[in-house]
Formats: sequence, C-alpha cells, structure tokens
Amino acid sequence: MNAVTTVLATAALGWLTRAAWGLPSQIGASRAKVRPYAATSPRYRDRQFHNTDPSSMMLPGSETGIVKALITRGSAGRPRRPIPLATPLAPVEAADAAVTWYGHSSVLVEVDGFRVLADPVWSHRVSPSAILGPSRMHPTPVPLADLPVLDAIVVSHDHYDHLDMATVQQLAATQKAPFVVPVGLGAHLRQWRVPEERIVELDWDESTTFGALTLTCTEARHFSGRGLVRNTTQWASWVLAGPNRKVFFGGDSGYTPRFADLGRRYGPFDLTLLPVGAYDTRWADIHMNPEEAVQTHVDLNGGDGTRGLLVPVHWATFNLAFHSWSEPIVRLLAAAQEKGTPVAVPMPGQRIDALKPAAQTPWWSALG
Repeated sequence: MNAVTTVLATAALGWLTRAAWGLPSQIGASRAKVRPYAATSPRYRDRQFHNTDPSSMMLPGSETGIVKALITRGSAGRPRRPIPLATPLAPVEAADAAVTWYGHSSVLVEVDGFRVLADPVWSHRVSPSAILGPSRMHPTPVPLADLPVLDAIVVSHDHYDHLDMATVQQLAATQKAPFVVPVGLGAHLRQWRVPEERIVELDWDESTTFGALTLTCTEARHFSGRGLVRNTTQWASWVLAGPNRKVFFGGDSGYTPRFADLGRRYGPFDLTLLPVGAYDTRWADIHMNPEEAVQTHVDLNGGDGTRGLLVPVHWATFNLAFHSWSEPIVRLLAAAQEKGTPVAVPMPGQRIDALKPAAQTPWWSALG
C-alpha cells in the first residue's frame, strides 16, 4: 500500500510540475514593472484601469453555477465534425480592404496596401499552463513563418487568447514589424525580450503612423489580467486606416453605446471585425452577443447597418462559454438580416475581400 501511495504521489507531483512549468514567464511582467507605463494614463486610477461604463466581470453569486456548468457541459460548445480549413492566400500586393481569419480573433488585415496582424495566437492552449486550459478545436491554418511581411502587429489586450508569449517571441524573431499595443501591455513584451524600439504603447484615442497607415487605439468594454491581479494593463479596440479605407478591429468587448461615439469620430468603416462568441448573460458587460455585434456594426457606421462588411471573430477555435458551437453564427446572420447588414463568415484560413466578397457557403451548418 505504501508503495502504491508513493507511486501515486510521485505521479501527481510530476503532473503538477508539468502543469506549472513556465508559469512565471507566461504570466508576463509583474504589476511593479507594468505600473510606470500604466500610470501615464488618465484612465489608470487606484492602481488599475476602468471601463467608462460601470461593468462587472461576472454577475455576483454566479460563480457556483459556472463551476457546475463547466463540470456538466460535456461536449457542449464543440463541433460534431472536424472544422474545415481553407488554404490561406496572400497576394503579392495587399488589397484595399481584406481580411484573412486564422481562427478566434487572429486576423491578417489588408488596408490600402498595408498588412496588419491582429491578436496573433498560434499556441495549442490559451492558458499559462502547457497541459491545462482551453485547447484548439482546429489546427492553425498556416505556420507563423509562412506569413507575408507585416507592416504592424496589434494586440487588443493581455488575455491568453489574445496575447500569446510563444507567438510573440516567434514573430519578434521572424518579422521586423512593430508591436502596437494598449498602454501597460508593452511591459509583457519587454519581459519576453521584444526589443524596445519595436514596442509602441497607446492609450485610447492615441494614434501612431507608419507611412500612410494610421493605427488608432480606441475604447472597448472589457478587462485585463494574466494572473490573479486584474486590470493593470489597458484593453482596446483598434482603427486601422489607410488614405482611402478603414477597418475596425473589435478585439474583445461587451456592448457599449461608446461605439457610436467611435463611429462619429473615426467611421464609417469598409470592414468591421467584431467578436460574436463566448457570450453569456452572467458576463454580459464584457462580452457582446451576436445581436450586439450587429448593433455595434450599425453604431460604427453612423446608424447605417448596410454600410461596410461585418466579419465575425472570437468564435469557433476555443471553447470558452456554454453556447453551442455554431450558435453565434446562426444568431448573427438572423440579426444581420433584420438590419440589412452584409456579413461574411470565413472558415479558418480563408481570405475575404471586403469590397468584393465571394458568395457565402454555410460551411458551419453541418458542424453543430
């Protein structure tokens, strides 16, 4: 019996060691290292950032129900069949307004001949642990090393499904593009040895330019945190603008009327990339649902939902909520039809030209 106990204890210790391996590096910079950069923002108060609208990460008292739902959900949220992948295409010259979706919120945006990679996550898990946490439901459609030359890399916030250490380090080694991030988040990049000259930190409504390309950090309604401490770095959406075309990248956000303000200041947009998945009534303040994504597109385009093209992101790749796998798209398309909003739903790896999108095939419908 003692021998069995010893073997089990050794196995458990080994498992815990593997689960915890590399945690400090994955978590990134400490609060002390983030603070000097974060404190430059007028939105940093009481040692943390705040949403403009009062927001709760989770409804009070809902934690027990969420734990029970996690234990009992089984295969809910997962597709019934393998998710198909498209072969990524990268024309020699970037288009006026196009996007390649690699899964979840990772997109390659083309705007007026520039290429911007947003929220790149190529790791198998979105977690500080190599063996615990949400894992991919489909492979990455293309190796990072095969991406075309980038003009910029933007990140919306520091959650693991949007900021991935291994991906950042590989991009730092294989590309020369700057990392443009919300204020405070650069401390994580410095911790991971990204050169200082390649880090640009912006607060809401601040911009940087690369030739004729203007990247503007804009408001979102969300939160941040890679460990037990929350909201030490800013979260954001992004306006990617060339001389003639504009793209809005929503990152991750709850719905807020502030998007109408962004539409008046920066819109209208030829292409909006908006989150549609991982929503739940228990965290409605910080994750919009599909109907709210359509309303956000309307708001960003001055109340005219028929302008521009909406492409959904933040769904299909990681099982982060309790809705069924295809529900976000079913609800999105129904809401878009009511508003007359054009929508294109790429499969992972597919490139969509926003100015001349191809006919839509419902590739997701058989997957559940």
